[in-house]
Amino acid sequence: MALTLRTVARPAAPPAFRPAFRRNGPGLALAALGVAAAWAVHQLVPAIPRLTAAVVLGVAAAHVPGLRALVRGAARPGLSLAGRRLMRAGIVLLGLKLSIGDVLGLGWATVAMVLAVVTATFFGTLWLGRKLGLRGDQPLLIATGYSICGASAIGAVSQVAESDEEDVATSVALVTLCGTLAIAVLPLLQHPLGLAGAEFGRWVGASVHDVGQVVATAQTGGADALREAVLVKLMRVVLLAPLTAGVALAIVRRRGSAARAEGRAVGKRPPLVPLFVLGFLAMIVLRSVVDVPTAVLTLAQNGQELLLAAALFGLGSAVHLPTLARTGGRVAALGLASWAVVAGVSYAGVLLTA
Repeated sequence: MALTLRTVARPAAPPAFRPAFRRNGPGLALAALGVAAAWAVHQLVPAIPRLTAAVVLGVAAAHVPGLRALVRGAARPGLSLAGRRLMRAGIVLLGLKLSIGDVLGLGWATVAMVLAVVTATFFGTLWLGRKLGLRGDQPLLIATGYSICGASAIGAVSQVAESDEEDVATSVALVTLCGTLAIAVLPLLQHPLGLAGAEFGRWVGASVHDVGQVVATAQTGGADALREAVLVKLMRVVLLAPLTAGVALAIVRRRGSAARAEGRAVGKRPPLVPLFVLGFLAMIVLRSVVDVPTAVLTLAQNGQELLLAAALFGLGSAVHLPTLARTGGRVAALGLASWAVVAGVSYAGVLLTA
């Protein structure tokens, strides 16, 4: 009796998937290794936020001789994909940190103070950056990062403005550096400035960029400082959606004016509210109307940090230090000036609302 052996064919991967995986796989794998390294750095030195470590490691990877060719070659598509797509997903999950009740609980005086800080910092930094002659979208991106929530805000606005990857990377590096310095500098100023715990927390929340950096800075002032800092900071995060929509509207008008002046048709317009910003707002509403289990919030928090860390590693790997050095003086001047504005206006606001 003869036996017939049949070979069961495995389903082939979709044709479009294989080239995409080959193109993006090396970069995404390198980003995953960067995230793991950033987590290890944070475990060894808890004062260093994971997202800060991810940016620094990305910059380092772009300049280490053994990795430089990989970062600029085979891994570049995947790293760029991480900087765009994973950033959007992380911003959506960021919305689960917020609820409408938390914002309303701050009181209208604090809300007005935060609006004043964001407005003064954004337009002041944008004006000064253009006066300094910084290239491309750097003034816009740096203004966004300082006024709202650091690298996450830069990532959101850069998607709408279709900014050059190098401009995004330079802006993220600058904002991350200043936010990291704030962890060491602001606690030293608490007592000389006469700020009690809660007042110090509001100052930190209104003036420090990234959420992780806010937590690291405010916890030195005690539990009251940490609670106030997180609430004020999250109020600034809420303003990410209207700011992104405003930038999109300005771009639409600018492109329309340029097209009419040249007598040509208006090209593709960016959506006034991008899909990932709508997702961010939907998460805020969800958190406000549904009692989300703590386990789900913890999972979302960890997922958000993983996604943003991978995105920031990808953005950091696009930083080219020789290019940055050519405009380093002007970029540093803008960073210090913007830092002074956001800290000064925040301090005045805290005193007025105390």
